[in-house]
Amino acid sequence: MPEGSVLGFDFGERRIGVALGETLIGIAHPHATIDTVVNDERFAAIARLITDWQPVALVVGLPTHADGTPHEMTRLATRFGNRLKSRYGLPVYMVDERHTSQVAESMLGEAGVRGRKQKPVLDQVAAQAILQSFFDGLGTPL
Repeated sequence: MPEGSVLGFDFGERRIGVALGETLIGIAHPHATIDTVVNDERFAAIARLITDWQPVALVVGLPTHADGTPHEMTRLATRFGNRLKSRYGLPVYMVDERHTSQVAESMLGEAGVRGRKQKPVLDQVAAQAILQSFFDGLGTPL
């Protein structure tokens, strides 16, 4: 993969958490939360992020049941990944996101962010965990 920025997404029907990282150092950081159910607004926000950061790839968390079997959100996240790929012409990787919300809650708790204070940043910290998993070698191309 070429050196450059990578955007990671924790897809949800209401919110999409976004993380940012660089291939050179392989460290992910929470970046933003896209909080809208209107697809045109979601993709406009993503287009702005792509324009601003010029990523070399996109990473999407793939939700499954604890045993790895797919469910409805698996289909929706895959559809989201396919839309990203066709709209922006960038490589898209899917990363198993099982337990990323628990990891995000734990990370925030360790940082002293608890309870209701977690909600505004939880999705972007989950996206950070997804993107970090990609950097750690756990992504598969879409």
